[in-house]
Amino acid sequence: MRTRTAAATLGTSVLLSLLVPAAAHADTAKGDTVFTSLSFNKKTFNVGVSAAQTVSVAATAKDGSGIKGIYGAKLISSDDRIIHAHAADCSRPSSTTMKCVFKFTLDADRTDYYDLRNSSAGTWRFTAEAAANDSDFYDLETSAKIQVKRLAKLATTKAGPEPVAKGAKLTVTGALTRADWNTNTYQPHAGRSVALQFKRSGTSTYTTVKTVTTDAGGKLRTTVTANASGTWRWKATSTSTTSGATAYGDTVTAN
Repeated sequence: MRTRTAAATLGTSVLLSLLVPAAAHADTAKGDTVFTSLSFNKKTFNVGVSAAQTVSVAATAKDGSGIKGIYGAKLISSDDRIIHAHAADCSRPSSTTMKCVFKFTLDADRTDYYDLRNSSAGTWRFTAEAAANDSDFYDLETSAKIQVKRLAKLATTKAGPEPVAKGAKLTVTGALTRADWNTNTYQPHAGRSVALQFKRSGTSTYTTVKTVTTDAGGKLRTTVTANASGTWRWKATSTSTTSGATAYGDTVTAN
């Protein structure tokens, strides 16, 4: 159980001594204090290199004696970096409940402790403690999780020659990059499996034709047989640390 603070909300100024990572423990509780509701504005955040994103957490706690406060709201990254709430709005819907909405900023373009690093991508957790008037409590440690991932981008698909003779070979190229939070740039994403998909003209569904692995420069290149007219595109699925991405397609006529 973390030490209770004297206020239910955190200020914008935080001492560096509060930023020392702590090992994660399972949720703990005493008495009848519970979190009756816990929701995030999103459960997965794909963060690029410039635009900040806001994580909003709405937490409602209940105890028969009433809730004194919801303390110590934090987001803790996969590498134990801590981000404190920059805003909190608390209310008392009833004599036994308290609801707080906490807001956090995810930003790779900072020059302070809160600047995102590549090592922080992955599963994050929201922690807070609901303290009751009768000294009961619920300490939320590991059960409230979100995914914070490095944003991936696929360049527009290129397929040629165009037009192509039906049954002839078609070369399809592309490139995959992802956000590097350490340098605030998009860098080639090497060794990533990416699906090449095809949508026949007059239809609305893409089908995966083959899977290609990006080279050291994040480039994609393969050869297929053009059996019909349609649109070719690249599609990468998400991983535990990197977002998925879908490229704009290239429509090729096969005569």
